[in-house]
Amino acid sequence: MHRAYKFLLRPTVRQAQALSEMLRDHCSLYNAALQERRDAYRHSSKTSIRYGGQSAQLKEIRAFDPERQGRWSFSSQQATLRRLDKAMQAFFRRVKAGENPGYPRFRGVNWFDTVDFPKDGDGCRWDSTPHAPVTRVRLQGVGHVRVHRHRPVRGRVKTVAVKREGRQWYVILACDEVPAEPLPATGAVTGIDMGVAHFLTTSEGEHQPSPRHGRHHAEALADAQRALKAFPRRKRENRTARHRRAVEKVAALHRKVRRRRTDHAHKTALAMVRTYDVIAHERLSIANMVRAPKPKPDTGNPGAFLPNGAAAKAGLNKSIHDAGWGVFLGILAHKAESAGRKLIPVDPRNTSRTCPTCGHVSGENRTTQEKFECTQCGHTANADQVGALNVAVRAGLVLPDVA
Repeated sequence: MHRAYKFLLRPTVRQAQALSEMLRDHCSLYNAALQERRDAYRHSSKTSIRYGGQSAQLKEIRAFDPERQGRWSFSSQQATLRRLDKAMQAFFRRVKAGENPGYPRFRGVNWFDTVDFPKDGDGCRWDSTPHAPVTRVRLQGVGHVRVHRHRPVRGRVKTVAVKREGRQWYVILACDEVPAEPLPATGAVTGIDMGVAHFLTTSEGEHQPSPRHGRHHAEALADAQRALKAFPRRKRENRTARHRRAVEKVAALHRKVRRRRTDHAHKTALAMVRTYDVIAHERLSIANMVRAPKPKPDTGNPGAFLPNGAAAKAGLNKSIHDAGWGVFLGILAHKAESAGRKLIPVDPRNTSRTCPTCGHVSGENRTTQEKFECTQCGHTANADQVGALNVAVRAGLVLPDVA
């Protein structure tokens, strides 16, 4: 199994300064490599520059600037160039597919927060002081940084990344060969229906309330954003102390909402895998579900448009994002694999419109957001539970031993 561990770093003042300088220099390298690609393409020869050529220049760059670029790990700088190469490949892929391409942007210092080390032991060393009572990670150019390791690391550490979030620093470990921790069998099987009114509903009729973290912090976030809006746009080094505090307050609120949403997803997923051996869920395409409705031109009045329900759809999209279905399903898949459970995604089409008794499919079966009433046989039930039952039934067609 693969698993990622994220731990808080506790650097000294000098180490924190060195970490900031490391991000600054990697950001400069990223932007310089992007500028080289842009200039080469705009040249009349239409020269194509790839990762191999830019990686070969690193030796000269490090020798020319030993005080900045020469301080850091060669492998981490290669990882930064691969990051740009991956962005460029994604850009050309979108161009060929006819999608909105979105050319890679230059990164400001505030928008470059991660440095990757492709291999433990090459420019970095996890648990660099194994005989000390405190865990540390050694980073080239920074030193041995103290780590708040709140749980043991299992498996083999493959890659190491350093990330900045606000004023805090984190180390992220990607591990291979992590042993599974199977749970004892319970014999229980369920289907779940994701929703907005309820976070999820099981086929047994149990409702998990929606935490609505974003809505609960919406007022405080709106106040913080209004306070930030009062300041003109400035580069980081030109901001006043009040401006910096306003920026940090908005970022801190967003981090708080994200962490609470992730914490809720972890706890809910853990309860599910402890209770059920087989869990069926809808295979949701969230990107399509939150897509804005297309405008409706008014044929009788050129240049005008008819109402298309964009305001109501925007509110629904906001609730879907706030629920965090994608985060939960990703965590549920990981925990199910680790616990030895079966997770079955099924086609979500018409799950809330199909009668579980007679199989009649109609949009009129769901009279309200909560109530389901079949127009053919008269069966009534909670609409979310009906969706969960149909999910379980479709999983049974894939897995015959599901009862």
